Amino acid sequence: MMHNLDTALGEAGARPSDVVKTTVYVASARQTDLVTTWEVVRDHFGDHDPPSTLLGVTVLGYDDQLVEIDALAALPPEHPVR
Repeated sequence: MMHNLDTALGEAGARPSDVVKTTVYVASARQTDLVTTWEVVRDHFGDHDPPSTLLGVTVLGYDDQLVEIDALAALPPEHPVR
């Protein structure tokens, strides 16, 4: 699940440790699904713990899509932008 996030961050020259905020959307009303998703996200970030919001939603944009992660990363000013 976290592969797409890592790919997007890498394309921008960023790493998970550069993420400063996430919003995680889970297409489920079951609390166990939200908790399981949250554990995967938290495990991926390890010791880096950016402020995050977790939301259960009715549906996401693509057929069979269960999770969407919106992540905001910040890079130092001297970091070259691609």
